[in-house]
Amino acid sequence: MFTINKCLVSNCSEDALSSFDEFGNIKTERGYCIDHTPDPGRSQTEIYNYIKNHEKIIGLNACGIIFKDIDFSNKKFFGCNFSHCTFQNIKWEHSLVRISIFDFAFFNDCNFIQSNTIFTSFACCTFSSTIFNSSDMKQCNLNGTKAYQCSFDNSDFFSSRFIKATLVNTSFRNCNLKKTIFNKSDRQNVSFKMSNTREAIFDTPDNIIGSGEIDSLQFGNAIVDGD
Repeated sequence: MFTINKCLVSNCSEDALSSFDEFGNIKTERGYCIDHTPDPGRSQTEIYNYIKNHEKIIGLNACGIIFKDIDFSNKKFFGCNFSHCTFQNIKWEHSLVRISIFDFAFFNDCNFIQSNTIFTSFACCTFSSTIFNSSDMKQCNLNGTKAYQCSFDNSDFFSSRFIKATLVNTSFRNCNLKKTIFNKSDRQNVSFKMSNTREAIFDTPDNIIGSGEIDSLQFGNAIVDGD
């Protein structure tokens, strides 16, 4: 569905940023990564403008870009690469994301309320004070993520994965957790109240990370790790 080009610098293995033709369309040929692009400011501005001026964004490579105080509400992203990006105070309300990559990205004070995200990778991301309430996050990769003071309440995580995730002061209240995997996750003061934890996959007592105590999440539908 999309192509991730490598940087033109021969000894660089980083992903190249999207570049644009005279009509503002994404070019298919290789370019430079954020560290080697001749004009980083111009590259960032062009990516900002492309997102601003399009409702449907397909195949955009924005690896390593910093986004701050921008509204992505009602945007539709298909096959985009936002790995290693920083998102500060970004609104994603009612956004749609399909088959995109956010690996190693950092999210602070962002709003994903009523967003719809499927087949997307957030591996090793950090979420701080970020809200995903009333969203669909189906079949997504959240392995190795770190979530601090976040809310995923009233969301659908069908067949998503939080393997080796760190979840602190975070809420999954009234969520669909069918086939959601939390193996080897470190959970501190995490609420799963009113969620279907019996249909999720948690650790066996022998391989729980964290306090070392046996939790009872897999034995009830309204169990809470924390208060």
